[in-house]
Amino acid sequence: MLYFLVSLIPFIGYLILKTKKSLHMLQLNWYNLDQRYLKWIIKNPYKVFIDIDAFFFIFFCFLFTSEKMSILLFIVFYLVVMTLFQQAEKKEQVKVPLKITARVKRLIVTIVILYLIPIVTIACTYDPHMLAYYYVLLGLLTYLNAFIVMTSEFINKPVEKGVFNHFKHQATRKLKSMNQLGVIGITGSYGKTSSKNILNDVLSVRYNVFPTPKNFNTPIGLIISINNYLDKFSDYFIAEMGAFKMGEIQELCNLVHPKYGILTTIGTAHLESFGSRENIQSGKFELIESLPQNGVGVLNADDPYQVSYELKNNCKILWIGIDAESVDVRATDIKLSNKGTTFNVIFKGDSTKYPFTTRLLGKHNIYNVLASIALGKELGLTIEELQAGVKKVNSIEHRLELKKVGTLNIIDDAYNSNPVGSKMALEVLDLMPGKKIIITPGMIELGPQQYELNMKFGQYIADVCDEVILVGAEQTKPIYDGLLSKKYNEKKIHVINDVKEGFVLMHRLAKGETYILIENDLPDLFNEKK
Repeated sequence: MLYFLVSLIPFIGYLILKTKKSLHMLQLNWYNLDQRYLKWIIKNPYKVFIDIDAFFFIFFCFLFTSEKMSILLFIVFYLVVMTLFQQAEKKEQVKVPLKITARVKRLIVTIVILYLIPIVTIACTYDPHMLAYYYVLLGLLTYLNAFIVMTSEFINKPVEKGVFNHFKHQATRKLKSMNQLGVIGITGSYGKTSSKNILNDVLSVRYNVFPTPKNFNTPIGLIISINNYLDKFSDYFIAEMGAFKMGEIQELCNLVHPKYGILTTIGTAHLESFGSRENIQSGKFELIESLPQNGVGVLNADDPYQVSYELKNNCKILWIGIDAESVDVRATDIKLSNKGTTFNVIFKGDSTKYPFTTRLLGKHNIYNVLASIALGKELGLTIEELQAGVKKVNSIEHRLELKKVGTLNIIDDAYNSNPVGSKMALEVLDLMPGKKIIITPGMIELGPQQYELNMKFGQYIADVCDEVILVGAEQTKPIYDGLLSKKYNEKKIHVINDVKEGFVLMHRLAKGETYILIENDLPDLFNEKK
């Protein structure tokens, strides 16, 4: 019995490592929201099932060995498995590590209980003749660790719902007590975080503004933002609102009740979960349609999916645009460079052209700036304050952020790429002097259009880049095909399975003045490295 308990030490060590990995994947998949974690398991059978611990079935052979020999072999097996697992983990790049939140701690307690039940039962009814069967059972439970973790999440659902409702009510009470606070919602398929940061910089010229941190754009993200960070001195609260399906923007609006709303661009982001372009369109307009009668919405007249939508709200609408002429706020005389952007702004009813300068790169950022100018003017900022606010806008992290790394110039556009943004990122790269290189794993969550859109991406790359580094042979196959369709030199295409190799490779490929565009950086669950 004592030797059996000792044999569990390496087994438990490996179990801890594997559970940590499964919890990490569960967290990256939004704790199985809309079965995302289960879908990840189904889509990644190699990572979940084809593992060295799948050989646990050999424990049946212990039926033909002595008790001590079985225990020794069990110890050796899990020592080897644990060592191999640790070595594989060290080689794998972890972009966002597991965050040990209160929710994760509760999950760990449930997981421990689930594993203790068979271990304690075995210990209390231990029979040396059953040793092989004990080991097979424990091996099976460890092998199915991903499902044990999913089961723990299911068991904890009532607890998590209670915790969520408690903090939701706390956030709701806090917002109701802040009568002076103006709430601004920002949504769209792309550009939400950029628009939020730009608006914060512009409004901060006069007001005390609090934007949601980073990409806190879910119900729990907004609740944490309100409860932990929003203070009574804030004049405006800017709430970024993300969604994977219809109804989720409405849920966020019901929580914070925005008076003002900005809709950036409607595209194909999360097409797979929304189901159709029409659903995306309706889902994004949930923000504008939730505004009160005295509210103000800002829409983009150059976006056909906004112009064509039949709005079911008669609140005030401010239209912005570059190509469209009959708008409330329009940018003209645009000059793009590798240093930033200059343009003039014309307000409806005023023929004067007001000059604006920003350090932000790319034409698409002008739309984000225009939305902030339109709403800022509506909220009382003068032209001079608007110009000063736009001029001080800083580069936004991982969104066409120009960095200097040694002798290399990095254009960091690593945040979740999309068909519109990726093309505009290439346009920015094309403005740069010298050699041009791209590192990308392609775009995801585009539903049935994923191959076609990534192939077009490859065709755009062929027109701009001197060297191409593709991360993940399988997921970048459409980009590769797009490059070849433009007769791109295959010797200039480098396919790797780990982005770390890309950073080494880009230094080797760089010559003279070189600009490297990092377009998208997929989360760990899309890592193809075995």
